Amino acid sequence: MAQVEATTERVIAAEPEGVFGALADYSGTRAKLLPEQYSEYEVREGGQGAGTLVHWKLQATSKRVRDCLLEVSQPTAGQLVEKDRNSSMVTTWTVTPAGEGRAKVVVTTVWNGAGGIGGFFEKTFAPKGLGRIHDEVLAKLAAEVEK
Repeated sequence: MAQVEATTERVIAAEPEGVFGALADYSGTRAKLLPEQYSEYEVREGGQGAGTLVHWKLQATSKRVRDCLLEVSQPTAGQLVEKDRNSSMVTTWTVTPAGEGRAKVVVTTVWNGAGGIGGFFEKTFAPKGLGRIHDEVLAKLAAEVEK
């Protein structure tokens, strides 16, 4: 099994604290940011940053649906880590200053991919697909916080 990684980033015209606050607001803002590939969104514990437990289904392709139960931690300022209890998937959101009144958001998801030929295709195509999904989330985040 090889590790698979998808990374997407965007600079948003809003203060980093506000951008991070929107990302960390699982009981409010976060649900508004999710595109159609997400379903069954439910906050099960917490709802604000570290200590949150959130569930969703992610349909990455027409045949591939991940049932995700994510534990949220905040290892450093400006960073949220979502670890899936149901798989090896870990998504890290990092928000840093990018000039006056601007924030850079980087989202990276890693997981242990399949072996063999299936693993080759997963490592080749899955990061691009997940990157498009993450880009849609970041576009909705920008629209939400740049108001």
